[in-house]
Amino acid sequence: MNPENPWTTHSTRTIYENPWIRVTESAVTNPSGNPGIYGVVHFRNRAIGVLPVDDEGHTWLVGQYRYTLDSYEWEIPEGGCPDGETPIEAARRELREETGLVARHYQVLLDNLALSNSVTDERATIFLATGLSQGEASPEETESLRVRRLPLAEAVGMVRRGEITDSISVIALLAVDAQGRFPFPEKATEPA
Repeated sequence: MNPENPWTTHSTRTIYENPWIRVTESAVTNPSGNPGIYGVVHFRNRAIGVLPVDDEGHTWLVGQYRYTLDSYEWEIPEGGCPDGETPIEAARRELREETGLVARHYQVLLDNLALSNSVTDERATIFLATGLSQGEASPEETESLRVRRLPLAEAVGMVRRGEITDSISVIALLAVDAQGRFPFPEKATEPA
């Protein structure tokens, strides 16, 4: 029990679940002392993002229709890390599946990000991938993807113009931009 927690949970029940999420509803007493309910979406996988950067300062974005938003979105390669797979293994897999790229080096750019902490417990790890070589992409059956290579600075510009809105992508691109270096140097990396 967290001593800073002003909520009292009386009971929790599962409302819905599938292979990717579980939704629970808790009967609570809120911080004001009043009864209420709190719904939480529990993610079965950790979110993984991979920002590939080549020696010329270019990156790759993945375009796809997002059902939840009813819009076409450009994002960095990303996906889920299920139990039994490490975040670095998931990063390698997602990068290869979505773009065909294989990286010699991976560096954790940001870790343990809370993506929507008012209604979900989803956490994310974002990697920077360098030392790239091109192979064959193999997207999942639920993915109809377009892959685009562009200067990293142009991708950052897309964020600033509101053309990239995916939180993992925005965070990764702005974090690298804040470093002020294109391309990002290979340091403190984990070999592939």
